[in-house]
Amino acid sequence: MHTGRTPLLGWLAVVSVMMGIFSIVTTEIMPIGLLTTIGSHFQISDGTAGWMMTMPGIIAAVAAPLVTVTTRRIDRRLMLCALMALLAAADFLSAAAPTYWVMLTARALVGFTIGGFWSIGAGLAVRLVGEKSAVTATAVIFSAVPLGSVLGVPAGTLIGHVAGWRASFAVMGILTVGVLVALIALLPPLPPVQATRLNVLGGLLRRTDIRIGLVATFLIVTAHFGTYTYVTPFLQQVTHLESGLISTVLLVYGAAGIVGNFIAGSTISRNLRATFIVSACMLAAATLLLPVLGAGDAGAIGLLIVWGLAYGAVPVCSQTWLARAAPHAQEAATVLFTSSFQATISIGALLGGVVVDVASTSAVMVCGGVVAALTVIALSRPEPATLPPVTLSDEYAARSGGVNSR
Repeated sequence: MHTGRTPLLGWLAVVSVMMGIFSIVTTEIMPIGLLTTIGSHFQISDGTAGWMMTMPGIIAAVAAPLVTVTTRRIDRRLMLCALMALLAAADFLSAAAPTYWVMLTARALVGFTIGGFWSIGAGLAVRLVGEKSAVTATAVIFSAVPLGSVLGVPAGTLIGHVAGWRASFAVMGILTVGVLVALIALLPPLPPVQATRLNVLGGLLRRTDIRIGLVATFLIVTAHFGTYTYVTPFLQQVTHLESGLISTVLLVYGAAGIVGNFIAGSTISRNLRATFIVSACMLAAATLLLPVLGAGDAGAIGLLIVWGLAYGAVPVCSQTWLARAAPHAQEAATVLFTSSFQATISIGALLGGVVVDVASTSAVMVCGGVVAALTVIALSRPEPATLPPVTLSDEYAARSGGVNSR
């Protein structure tokens, strides 16, 4: 912790970083609730509109290692402020986008911010409040992920329904500028103290336990974002919900995600593999049954609650798995997790869009359920060796809920 700063300033700095991640998560996933509206405005299909989710993931996957490695000698405070300014610019560009290609350019800027800000900001808690309060402070920072997931989609959908989809991005731009001011005012100088190099990342990829975790993450996140990206069109076309009710239903889903996040945080210490498998089974069941039971309001809402509980556990399970496999390279593990997670988001949204355009929103739910079921097979493989005991960084992940829980 920086000397000469009061504990209050330290905690305010933690909250400012948390709000930065909240802005990032909310901006990234907000198009999910506005997909059909934006697609109609630009006269494109739902599948093509899904590129608004694909683009940030692709760029973030590249930016996570690239930004972290290339800026390893630059003050972290300066980097966080610069990235938050870039996010504000992306929000305002989205609000004013005259064409869909301009919108995708803005979404690419969002992806660059995601990869850089998350990889740099996720481990700053100990430097802001000291070792004794680091676990709690990290939990505060990571709480932005489920909060962004809960508020981002339904809030953006509600604003878009009332004032138009451009207003949703304009509001996020204003909020992001406020976060930038807070970061400038509250963060102390943060010269880099640890350097992450590409050879460290390559070394992690040679570990079998890391590869099992990455395969499982790839499958379950592909299943989730391949389907959840198109949940609004499904609720409109199959369940026939009114636009005003969809934001409420998505809010219920998000609340279930928070519950699932904290349940997983308490169960992974007893059995990480079982927690991961149960969440995959629940997600598979929910998406496979939606085309059958989702035509009615009660069935759709009930299955979305199960889905939210399931996916709420996924980021914490995945991040904890990788952290246990790399106890002596935590920053590198965070970069690897961020990059792979974001790449998979883009792949899931892209593949889901193809299925939606070729078939239907019901078909994409079935495909997602099958992929989620394959996750169980991947996780059932025997581990090559006993995973190392939970480290302090694992405790951070378990209490906080992991990364990009959208």
